Amino acid sequence: MKPEQLQSVRATLRSPRRLKTEALAGLVVALALIPEAIAFSVIAGVDPRIGLFASFTMAVTISFVGGRPAMISAATGAVALVIAPLMRSHGLDHLIAAVILAGVFQILLAVLGVTRLMRFIPRSVMVGFVNALAILVFMAQLPELIGVSWPVYPLVAAGLLIVVGFRRITTAVPSPLVAIILLTVLAVVSGIDVPTVQDKGQLPASLPTLFIPNVPLTWETFQTIAPFSLSMALVGLLESLMTAKLVDDITDTRSNKTRESWGQGVANIVTGFLGGMGGCAVIGQTMINVKGSGARSRVSTFLAGAFLLVLVVTLGDIVGLIPMAALVAVMIFVSAITFDWHSVAPATLKRMPKSETAVMLITVGTVVLTHNLAIGVGVGVLAAMAMFARRVAHFATVERTEVELNGRTVATYTVDGELFFASSNDLYTQFDYARDSEPDIDSVVIDLHASHLWDASTIAALDSVTEKYRRHGREVELVGLNSASIQMRERLAGKLNAAE
Repeated sequence: MKPEQLQSVRATLRSPRRLKTEALAGLVVALALIPEAIAFSVIAGVDPRIGLFASFTMAVTISFVGGRPAMISAATGAVALVIAPLMRSHGLDHLIAAVILAGVFQILLAVLGVTRLMRFIPRSVMVGFVNALAILVFMAQLPELIGVSWPVYPLVAAGLLIVVGFRRITTAVPSPLVAIILLTVLAVVSGIDVPTVQDKGQLPASLPTLFIPNVPLTWETFQTIAPFSLSMALVGLLESLMTAKLVDDITDTRSNKTRESWGQGVANIVTGFLGGMGGCAVIGQTMINVKGSGARSRVSTFLAGAFLLVLVVTLGDIVGLIPMAALVAVMIFVSAITFDWHSVAPATLKRMPKSETAVMLITVGTVVLTHNLAIGVGVGVLAAMAMFARRVAHFATVERTEVELNGRTVATYTVDGELFFASSNDLYTQFDYARDSEPDIDSVVIDLHASHLWDASTIAALDSVTEKYRRHGREVELVGLNSASIQMRERLAGKLNAAE
């Protein structure tokens, strides 16, 4: 643990004001984790206790080994979707084995430097990721608003008013916590018949214990669980690293992404051996912690897990009385503060390049349609690459001039721009071969001082140009190449055509 991170924890523990903020934030997050952990357990096809134990162990473990203070990790829907088929086909023991192996894969990916790939995710994809998550958080609340008794709606409205209004009065106590307490008291005192947390599933009555999956340690077992483990590792890391970057932006601080990567792996290994379904960073609860409650240290993450265990094991009967309407109101508020409203403002859309807006919308649409963050971000990055290549392809220009040198007429082509597979594809057509073959032209020069050769496609294009001139009986001189381009051309020129 780095000194500045240790100091952050120490400073929190020494300051009653900061400690209160972190503790209350952890309590709110714990309450918000309960129904989601149960819901994700249903998606994965496991007992609700498996999801709750996963949320507890992920939060507590990552508070020690993670690289992004104040970020919350727990059981998630993305991970549940990945491992659900394995649970259906092979059962709980194989699922737990897959979770442990996924943790090992995440540690290996961290060692291999997978976090460096984050630099290739454009801002437009990041904005799309955030907006898509906000939409998914909101959509996840819709089942709690459909086919329910009418008192649910005024309770949700009251909860939103409390969450939004109380934070304008004071930030001493997180407004989501106030909303949850007031609505729970109102529902219990008035006897309103509305869905509650206990309706979601049975809460555990004991602590998690060591769980050794009963699977044969064979190559066949590895082949069975490895695809699920690798998918879980990749999806979990992607969601965690993107969420960490978002928290970095909100708090104006930097975090150790490599440490976060192997920390997620360690947390999943611990979770697996304690009988949990695994997980990763959760955007909704992280936003509650950071934006909604003002938490900034590992203390809030640790307390979120600790409070979760205490609440479900020792205070399960009380927690079960919380109306789902209160938690729905909190999550709708989280969805609203997570969404980047500036990105869709008319003034922003007017100024922003259409390609950037298109990439953002493609990312949002893919995530919402597939409910898979990895697919959405992957499609967004591919769209950004395609649009960038299309835009840059038009930046390379070829200009022809004729000059007299020592009584000789030289046709000079000046190439300006970056030459790679997209911009060099039509390079072959930019030269006047017939005109340059006339007797009044003594030589042809291609001046590349204002360009750079980036790939084999460009070398092949130049080979085609020189070969075309050779068939017209004219040799071409290439000048102005920088040293890197010269080395690439010497290595590849004349060797890219199988017929040669």
